[in-house]
Amino acid sequence: MAEKKDVVIIGAGAAGMMCAIEAGKRGRRVAVLDHAKAPGEKIRISGGGRCNFTNIHAGPKNFLSANPHFSKSALARYTPRDFLALVEKHGIAWHEKTLGQLFCDHSAKDIIKMLLSETAEVHAELRLETTIESAERHGAGFRVMTDEGPIDAQSLVVASGGKSIPKMGATGLAYRIAEQFGLGMIETRPGLVPLTLDPAQLETVGELAGVAADAEARSGKTAFREAVLITHRGLSGPAILQVSSYWREGQEIVLRLMPDIDIAAILKEMRRTHGKQAVQTALGDILPRRLAQFFADGAKLTGRQLADLSDKTINQLATSIQAWTIKPAGSEGYRTAEVTLGGIDTNGLDSRTMQARAVPGLYFIGECVDVTGWLGGYNFQWAWASGFAAGQDA
Repeated sequence: MAEKKDVVIIGAGAAGMMCAIEAGKRGRRVAVLDHAKAPGEKIRISGGGRCNFTNIHAGPKNFLSANPHFSKSALARYTPRDFLALVEKHGIAWHEKTLGQLFCDHSAKDIIKMLLSETAEVHAELRLETTIESAERHGAGFRVMTDEGPIDAQSLVVASGGKSIPKMGATGLAYRIAEQFGLGMIETRPGLVPLTLDPAQLETVGELAGVAADAEARSGKTAFREAVLITHRGLSGPAILQVSSYWREGQEIVLRLMPDIDIAAILKEMRRTHGKQAVQTALGDILPRRLAQFFADGAKLTGRQLADLSDKTINQLATSIQAWTIKPAGSEGYRTAEVTLGGIDTNGLDSRTMQARAVPGLYFIGECVDVTGWLGGYNFQWAWASGFAAGQDA
């Protein structure tokens, strides 16, 4: 005999637990299934262990999707302020970093404990280390086969994430279930991911590994302003992770280092006041010293004095720094990607409830859906909002 539940949720991450809480508040009998040993593993490692749990500026403009309007309903119905109220209800200390990013003062585990507490309060059952063998239509509802036996449910919510960080258990299960039930897919690829350089490029910039600088990183018409970090594999740092979601293989990235200042004007003034200063030394007052040496060497100006440089040479040097064009070879892939771009086509889902239009009772939430946020708490807000939306209906 199959066990009976009102709602079965596959995935005990941010979206799945939020959905369980909301469905449980409605008196629904809920079981949350996950093959992992612990719930909320992506929450635990996020934000350097302090969980960037939302962003106060989160809105549709901060998300990528083939349908940019799809996220509007869920994000409007469950806002960053709503989640912050839950955090404060549980007495979790938090702080705001740059650009509206909210973090726990102490540990990401505080968010997991909060979600588990809320889940227990509504008597939603959490079953870890449970293998999902299949999920099928059964009568008016669904039958989920697990290694512990079958469970029948009126509603099935899939919250098992995307392909990013497979070492944390990412499997692509949600996509297989979606395709099984006839839902469309948008091409998936790694997002918020470091970019790699080919061996020839690395030979040129390899000496800069570990150097970080303030920059604007641009791919096509999209640009982000934060730190860029040069690594032994290529480019990383917040600005690169952000722009990686817009970059496609074969395209160039343009870096505007020190975007707040006019490097050419500064060098011309230094030429007037400190003309005997070596070019690399002068640049070292503007850029990290290894970067200064790199650009001086690249322009074959190392050892020359500022007084020897024409306006044209200074302008060319400044352009090499503030329009530094690099063509990445690729990305580090799902191994280090924070999110999966693409996923289940939103045309097949109801934006208000996250229910599959053609399969009543089947819902998809969180990262598996073709809604991907910027770096900085946006993807967690989508998890909370989409989980909330499904929880009101499942």
